[in-house]
Amino acid sequence: MKKPFVTKAQVEEIVKNYPTPFYLYDEKGFVENAKAVYDAFSWNKGFKEYFAVKATPNPVLMDILGKIGCGFDCSSETELMLCEAIGATGEDIMFSSNDTPACEYAYADKLGAIINLDDITHIDFLEETIGRIPKTISCRYNPGGVFKMSNGIMDNPGDSKYGMTKDQLFEAFRILKSKGAENFGIHSFLASNTVTNEYYPMLAGQLFELAVELQKETGCKIAFINLSGGVGIPYLPDQEANDIKVIGEGVRKEFEKIMVPAGMGDVAIYTEMGRFMMGPYGALVTKAIHEKHIYKEYIGVDACAVNLMRPAMYGAYHHITVLGKENETPDTVYDVTGSLCENNDKFAVDRKLPKIEMGDYLFIHDTGAHGFSMGYNYNGKLKCAELLLQSDGSVKMIRRAETPKDYFATFDCLEVADKLDSLT
Repeated sequence: MKKPFVTKAQVEEIVKNYPTPFYLYDEKGFVENAKAVYDAFSWNKGFKEYFAVKATPNPVLMDILGKIGCGFDCSSETELMLCEAIGATGEDIMFSSNDTPACEYAYADKLGAIINLDDITHIDFLEETIGRIPKTISCRYNPGGVFKMSNGIMDNPGDSKYGMTKDQLFEAFRILKSKGAENFGIHSFLASNTVTNEYYPMLAGQLFELAVELQKETGCKIAFINLSGGVGIPYLPDQEANDIKVIGEGVRKEFEKIMVPAGMGDVAIYTEMGRFMMGPYGALVTKAIHEKHIYKEYIGVDACAVNLMRPAMYGAYHHITVLGKENETPDTVYDVTGSLCENNDKFAVDRKLPKIEMGDYLFIHDTGAHGFSMGYNYNGKLKCAELLLQSDGSVKMIRRAETPKDYFATFDCLEVADKLDSLT
């Protein structure tokens, strides 16, 4: 059973200063997890975790991870700006984007980031943009087809817009080498949110074999292999979590079987995990404010899909704990809803929970990645605050809640702007 990292009593103290809804992150939890990742891959001297900024783009959290040794995987100009703001530059940044505007390549190059090319046509585009090809460069690989493991088909890379075919990858390396590149990386992402210790070792084996072939055929020096993300978390309460130590050991075995005999034992291993790094260590805390009894039982909360859109968008499951009622029998079936003018604005459908009273606090688990960052402003709803439960037990606001003034800020070219400003 999933356990909240905060108690009802703690939340009751927090809301004296920060009203619900809010995101809450567990510093102690994600710091220990990050250290476990580095320990699991300590056998590889060049290992680096490039935290996927898209998952949780908050500079306070990024800075904490950076102090542990993490780099940052960016895919946009604003994510690059977050890195620069906390002092992360150079090879602490991996810039992996697709359909990339020229200004973003230029900014990534200005920061000295490692650029990961999504397509062979981007070679000329990058050269035209920055006037040269960087000495260190990476290319994204898409093997096509479907990706299978022992428990069946995991994903369909052949239907993905990302990466190059094998033939294109070989050609890209030859072209890049002819244009002055000296150190090469291979990047691939084949499946999302895998809850199995098999994924990384299996992907690694495929990429290691590819790397050996590439270096032999093209003469390009393979400096690193980026396993990207895809290591997931158990959203369901009865799922068994991934064991990062087992995963790291599985990758090591493939490395020693394939890379070391090929004389490539100095190649660095990179990862780009967002969900695994931060997902379980964030929660959306919201309050029950309405109940409705029609054809079903409904509990209305003060959060909505603007705050967490995964259930509405994907039908994704997020476990819910009614704080203070952890030991009560879940004998009432509810739909837990927000206030948007959309019928899919539901955090849970037909969910068995303890009897909920108005004013109860609901702890929505596993929202530390792809939670706040996917928010939007439909119905004029405003994004909530982000708070950090610090290792010493104190709580710090790391992003304030939006205000109507924030929402209206981009109307400054209209005559109505002054009137709106007077209302805020």
